[in-house]
Amino acid sequence: MLSAFLTTSIFTSWIQDGLIWAGFENARVWIAPLFFVMLLIPLICISLLVLIAFSTVPAILNALSRQPQYQDLERRRGGGMIRGFFYALWSALICLALVLLTLPIWWMPPLVAVLPPLLWGWLTMRLMSYDVLAKHASSEERDLLLEKYRWPLLLMGIASGMLGAVPTFFWATSALALVLFPIVSFIALWIYSLIFVFAALWFSHFLLGALKDLRQEELEKSLTVETRVIESELPYHG
Repeated sequence: MLSAFLTTSIFTSWIQDGLIWAGFENARVWIAPLFFVMLLIPLICISLLVLIAFSTVPAILNALSRQPQYQDLERRRGGGMIRGFFYALWSALICLALVLLTLPIWWMPPLVAVLPPLLWGWLTMRLMSYDVLAKHASSEERDLLLEKYRWPLLLMGIASGMLGAVPTFFWATSALALVLFPIVSFIALWIYSLIFVFAALWFSHFLLGALKDLRQEELEKSLTVETRVIESELPYHG
């Protein structure tokens, strides 16, 4: 069905015509499996990232909370599970829409190595940042941290996305990966899981440390204000 759609639809027939023009006369044989794999890659990545954000990040945070540098960090619970679910669902739908809009240009060699890291990086940043701060930070603190560290967090997400693009690039360029797709997909899922768990650890350490610094700054500011107030109330002995 997909092969028929790619060869008969006026929206996609240009792909095969372009490949035939470039010298790939047998494109009809492998273009449908390749397109099918390229459709599955975003679905697998997005669903796996959401799953790890809900299952692994809480376990990582519980482990980090027992470490000395984070034991005294108060949990202000600025985000609930229901709100987090809709936030993750909305972020995943936006990412999936961007994938579908940009999928036609994924066939261009430079973009297949650029667009996936950007998309996975943006989604990683949104999901990891929210889930890491959901229990420990208030909503105001979360907004302050996301505003202050927007670009470092995005760069962290893109770096994680670039690591995730390695199996994506292998799937998209290897004919053997298409033939052995059921086996290769399990290996790629394992690689994706390792990368996303690494991203969860990275974001957790970074954001919990940033939250600790933010509260220390607020405490110092409040102490400074109280000291000034006390000094202003003391009698002046000229």
